[in-house]
Amino acid sequence: MKSCAIVILNFNGEKVLPIFLPSVIQHSKFDIWIIDNASTDQSLQLIKNNFPEVHLIQLKSNFGFAGGYNWGLEELRGKYANFLLLNSDVEVSLDWDQNLVSWLENHEDFAAVQPKILSWQEKNKFDYAGAGGGFLDALGYPYCRGRIWNSIEEDRNQYNDSIQVDWSSGACMLIRADDFFEQEGFDAHFFAHMEEIDLCWRLRLSGRKIGYIGGVHVFHQGGATLSRSNPKKLYLNIRNSLGMLYKNLPTITFFLIFTLKMVLEMASALGYIFSGEKESSKAVFRGYSDFFSTRSVYHKTKIKRPDLVISRSGPVRFIFWHFFVLRKKTFSQL
Repeated sequence: MKSCAIVILNFNGEKVLPIFLPSVIQHSKFDIWIIDNASTDQSLQLIKNNFPEVHLIQLKSNFGFAGGYNWGLEELRGKYANFLLLNSDVEVSLDWDQNLVSWLENHEDFAAVQPKILSWQEKNKFDYAGAGGGFLDALGYPYCRGRIWNSIEEDRNQYNDSIQVDWSSGACMLIRADDFFEQEGFDAHFFAHMEEIDLCWRLRLSGRKIGYIGGVHVFHQGGATLSRSNPKKLYLNIRNSLGMLYKNLPTITFFLIFTLKMVLEMASALGYIFSGEKESSKAVFRGYSDFFSTRSVYHKTKIKRPDLVISRSGPVRFIFWHFFVLRKKTFSQL
């Protein structure tokens, strides 16, 4: 069995692959695989013609981020000890893959780890997805060192440490193959967005830790599939967040949190209406509606050893209150 496979999920990446794939090939030691989610552009031909060293797995349909990785990684089961999942719009740095794998191999109680993720467009700033390590508040809202809601910090080496976090970003995530398959991978019902946070939550409930290494960095373009302001992305985040909470919390706790979240997010939906963003408002309502109509597909996470559960490690209980009411815009202010 080989140590690691770098695995990139592609869907219609004809424009981004020529920009970002060369850095992965140049700076990586391990095998590079691309899982193609039934692209309809010329990206498959581009890969075959210009990047013959890259291995290719072709899926027959677009299964989204979650299903695409699940089906593709199944093809690699038993061949690699670790999977380094990488977005197609990420530029990597020298020895990035070796340093991540070396760290994980030396920390047996950790299931997954991410590097420092910086913006490709503004390389002195953190990226939205993962930044300097991700946490969850009590309502399931994610936030990061270096990024709280839409407030992005400059990178001044303030997060160059290695710490335990609540979740690892799917933009660049090293995970042990055994842990991935033990959890049956990502929840394919999510399709896209929040699936890596859900997987990390399930890993923590099983007693496995999630890490962050600030000594390794990559640059993420972001928004290659959906922009952050896209109503479809908002819809997926709303629906999938509710699904994640439903799966991973005790039933009574879930309904208490659900009630508070619904008050906050319905108020947000009204705000979208008053600001003329009707499609975003519809996305919020649709997210709740679709969660209710499909919640039976989300299976409760079974906790085998309650004494091993890894709790949330973030500094605040309600990030919404700190950001919007107390006006704390940076992680250091928390």
